[in-house]
Amino acid sequence: MWIAGAAVVALVIGLGVWWFVRAPEPAASAPSPTATKTITPTPTRTPTPTPTPTPTPTPTGFPANTAGYSLDALPGTDVFAVIPAVPVDDEPDAAFTGEAARPRDWAAPVFADPLGQPVSKLLREFVYGGTTVPVVERQEHWVKVLLTGRQAVPSEGNPAQVMGWMRVQDVELTPLDSVVAVSISGRTVDIWHAGTYERISTDFAWGTTATPTPIGRTFVMLVRADPSLWYTRGHPIVYLSVESATLEG
Repeated sequence: MWIAGAAVVALVIGLGVWWFVRAPEPAASAPSPTATKTITPTPTRTPTPTPTPTPTPTPTGFPANTAGYSLDALPGTDVFAVIPAVPVDDEPDAAFTGEAARPRDWAAPVFADPLGQPVSKLLREFVYGGTTVPVVERQEHWVKVLLTGRQAVPSEGNPAQVMGWMRVQDVELTPLDSVVAVSISGRTVDIWHAGTYERISTDFAWGTTATPTPIGRTFVMLVRADPSLWYTRGHPIVYLSVESATLEG
């Protein structure tokens, strides 16, 4: 699986999240809150007005969905899948939430629209990974996650990184505390953790004009060494969820 582009990719260790954007800059320290002086109001003879009742906050996000679904007939969202109903990532340059999701049961439904019906399923176990996925938006009842597979092959539609919605009740959520940022223009690979980073590489190969590296956020499906692949010289391969924008396979 080849990735390509000219920006920065970020990977969260554990799940492995990659994010292709411009070359990363050190994160600024969060400003310390400034204490403010409390001013005691001067008493007046004006009668105190009756306070207006505080309205009850309206829950944000999509409503809960507790319906049961038969998952057997739904296509599986995996690296080989081409599912037209699954949307592509609508904010490839946006950040992750710092969490990963994995189905609680053998599989969990995936929705293109939380108000609609499921369009695929995500397995808890798959031989090529891709079943622990990064959360890119968190709501009370729903999470938006990046997925493996494609909406279409390049000759027939948009082959970009795909995503979907999953119900919080269907997944296990775990924290992600590290990110790998790959800058193609800067030829650097950095591991970010707790606001600091370690540079682990200053050069690497990337895609050609005909087969460019896709840019934007993505994640690691699998890391493995395969001695039968002679060109790896025994080194492990990092399989990313994003697929080629030009290659059909």
